[in-house]
Amino acid sequence: MNRNIILGMIGAAIAVAVAIVLVLQPGRGTGGDLAHVTFATDWKAQAEHGGFYQALAKGYYREAGLDVEILQGGPGVNVPQLLAAHSVDFGLGSNSFIPLNMAAADAGAKAVMASFQKDPQVFITHPRDDVKSIADMKGKPIMVSDATVSAFWQWLKSKYGFEDTQIRKYTFNLAPFLTDEKAIQQGYLSSEPYMIRQQGVEPQVFLLSDYGYPGYAAFILASDRMIAERPEIVQAFVDASIKGWVDYVYGDPSPANELIKRDNPEMTDDIIANAIRLMKENGIVDSGETLTLGVGAMTNERWQKFHDEMVKAGVYDDGLSVHSAYTLEFVNQGVGLDLKKELTGE
Repeated sequence: MNRNIILGMIGAAIAVAVAIVLVLQPGRGTGGDLAHVTFATDWKAQAEHGGFYQALAKGYYREAGLDVEILQGGPGVNVPQLLAAHSVDFGLGSNSFIPLNMAAADAGAKAVMASFQKDPQVFITHPRDDVKSIADMKGKPIMVSDATVSAFWQWLKSKYGFEDTQIRKYTFNLAPFLTDEKAIQQGYLSSEPYMIRQQGVEPQVFLLSDYGYPGYAAFILASDRMIAERPEIVQAFVDASIKGWVDYVYGDPSPANELIKRDNPEMTDDIIANAIRLMKENGIVDSGETLTLGVGAMTNERWQKFHDEMVKAGVYDDGLSVHSAYTLEFVNQGVGLDLKKELTGE
């Protein structure tokens, strides 16, 4: 991958600290011996952050000895930069490219947990007979963002023979899609399809992970310094976050939802319920390896597969060590399996 692109992502100019919205744990200030830690998310509060808010609302962080302060993300927030500058203790990495990009830029941070076993990236079309799979999109114009072009678009070129001549710019405005029945665009499983349905169109939705895309998503990221100097804090944060995700997916999500709606008034009950339903139906949080290893699981084999496919696609040099992007030290311990059984009765 072009090093300037990587470094540009990590070191983009920021006046982030002023723009970040703080979401404080109720009762903060009476923490006593609790260890205060900060966690920066990658976007405004939403159901895709629900496990962390549930851990906050239900007291899992406090039970683990932590006073957690969630820093709500937004358009100007650069989580890798915040971690590299040690401005936060933990951050949320959107997809598998983030930890590898940080490793390539020697940013001194890595993934310690994968909240999502499947990346929720999708392609969306109108109902049409000539497109029934990702492979059918080869040669057709597709609206994608600039960031996507240097990320999973390269995988699509390698695996499905897509070409750069297909690229049309996606500006996160749905109007071009809604007015063109031949349009194809990228999206997020719980976002754009929902908004398109609100406009009276029933879209075809293609989840990339169903077509071989191997990435994890929604990582907890921690600095190498935090991992080396305070591993007990990292373990406590990971374990409590896992319990939060299990509780959010299989229990009553309303405690987290109230915090989400308080801090992001754009979120409605319908939007949140739709996102939770899709995460459950598609096994975004809990599927595959997590069924035995616990939510948050990662494996060397899965990371190696992602790395090898992206090297083949030309995203990374083959000299980049995939093991510098993550650690398995804090996951795969079965945390949350008992809670899941308790909540589901299975």
